[in-house]
Formats: sequence, C-alpha cells, structure tokens
Amino acid sequence: MAFNIEDYGVSPAGQDAVRPFAVEGLDVRGRAVSLGPVVEKILERHNYPEPVSRVLAEAIVLTCLLGTSLKFDGRFTLQTQTDGPVSMLVVDFTSPDAVRACASFDAEKLAQVTKNGPPSAEQLLGRGHLAMTIDQGRHMQRYQGLVELDGISLEEVARRYFARSEQIPTEVRLAVGELFTRNEGEGPSHNWIAGGVIAQFLPEAPERMRQADFAPGDAPEGAAVHDIDDDDAWVEAKALVETVKDVELTDPEVTVERLLFRLFHERGIRLFEPQPIVDRCRCSREKVVGILKSFSAEEMADMKEDGKVVVTCEFCSTRYEFDPEEATG
Repeated sequence: MAFNIEDYGVSPAGQDAVRPFAVEGLDVRGRAVSLGPVVEKILERHNYPEPVSRVLAEAIVLTCLLGTSLKFDGRFTLQTQTDGPVSMLVVDFTSPDAVRACASFDAEKLAQVTKNGPPSAEQLLGRGHLAMTIDQGRHMQRYQGLVELDGISLEEVARRYFARSEQIPTEVRLAVGELFTRNEGEGPSHNWIAGGVIAQFLPEAPERMRQADFAPGDAPEGAAVHDIDDDDAWVEAKALVETVKDVELTDPEVTVERLLFRLFHERGIRLFEPQPIVDRCRCSREKVVGILKSFSAEEMADMKEDGKVVVTCEFCSTRYEFDPEEATG
C-alpha cells in the first residue's frame, strides 16, 4: 500500500530528534530516533577506535530513547562496568534534550577481539553489569536499576530491564552506520549515523501485560515454569518491530516518520511532537573548581603542567587551566 507522510499532515522531524508514537490498535506506545550531527560530534571529539565508537553510539541511542521519557527535570544515566575490551560506557541525558557520552577501553584486549573481524557489542562489553540511574534532583531519592551483562546485546539489556523492573513487555532495535560521501578533489568524507526504536505494550487492562516467568534460578530441579502466552496484540507489534533492518535505521533518506508508518500504518499510528536532542556537556569552570577543592595536595601536584592545574573533561574534552591558588580556593 503506497502512502505519503504529507497525507497524514506530518512534517519530518529530521535527524537528532526523538519522535514519540502510539499505536492504539495494538495498545503500544513507543519512541523512535535518528541521530546524525549529535552522535557525529561526540564520536569525532573522542576519536575512539571504530568498534568503540560503534558500541558507544548504540548506548547513546538507547539513552536518548529512554531519557526522553522523563516527565520531570532530571537526569538519566546509562553506565556499564565490565571485564571486556570496552570496560566502561557512560551516557548522560539531562532533560529535556542534552546528551553527553564517553568510554574507556583496553587497547590490547581490543586488538585481540578484533583480529578475526568486526566484533559484536557483546564481545566488546564482556561480562559485568549495566546500571540505569534516574536522578530527580537533590531533594528526591535516586532510582537505579541493574542488569547483568553476560554476553547480551544492549537491545536485550533494555528488554530485561523493563521486564524485571517495571513488568512492561518491551521490544528494542538499535543500529549504527557509517556514511561515506564523495567530495571532488578532497577524497571521501566520513560521518556517523545511528537510530533506534522502542515499543512497549501498555494495555488499559493490566492483566493483559502478563509475561512468561524468567528461568527459576535457584529453584529446586524440576520446578515448573509458569508458562503464559503473550497477548496477540503484543505478538503482532513485537513481530513488526523485529522486522526493522539496520539499514532502515541508518539511512538518512528513511525518516523516522516514514519508518513508523511503514511498520504501523495499517493499525492507525499517532505521532506526537518530536523532542530535539543536542550535544551539550554539564561541565563548567565553577563545577571543576568545586571538585578540585576535594583533592589532596599530592593529587593536585600530579595535575600540574607548567605551574598550572590542568583538568580535561572526559565528556566534552574541554581543557580547564587554573592557578594553584584558585584551584585550592
């Protein structure tokens, strides 16, 4: 069935925006995102090896999909700590629109895992845990959910997180691509692009959200697992999201709106106002001074260059220089 987005009165949001949507015929709500200049600026700034950039971009997409669901002024942070070549990913989203990110990696481990071809995100991360933290401000208690990383993808992380912490059936697709553009006389230029979609089953009747139990863990051998069939509407919605190909999420010619209509137009999809995403760090000279005042004299001495105390932000790479008197306050 052919259709035009314009027939539905919808203007494409472009890149670097999250588009919330609802498919009422399937009791599904979700969000989709396409990131271009934002993810390109973050990755270019750090100049990580290609595999590290790729897995960090995936984490940025997932964080934007989850962070834009906050209904208050706060911060959503995704952080991994693992034994893999990429030992840490940190992506920080400050509502309503700001994201920043960085990664730590072991060059020797990375060389080992890449020698036989491009590694998967699971191979790069290894084993450990992923924490998702919601901070509602100094006067509110923080909430943190942990997911074990045991050779699973970031997509599977999101599924497990929502199934265990909020009992919400969830399907996620994430993808990262590289764009090479020919430029006459200058050689090809390179840009990163990333995209994703998350769909959740949220029927009015809560009993329709029931899911099959997880493996019984330490239960006695032979213990029965409570088997529950998925709701037909969720089976359909999940199957549709699973059909999304990486190229659809990373092709700049396939807008978020066009992709969503491809998936759900037969069921009657509603699109809500897009939520822009910007590359913006929260560091400042004043904040850095506040942190430095907690350092010992020995630690401060290790940070001196040519008589100045020098600090570089791990997120945005901004370099701050202070006279020793200013740093110690």
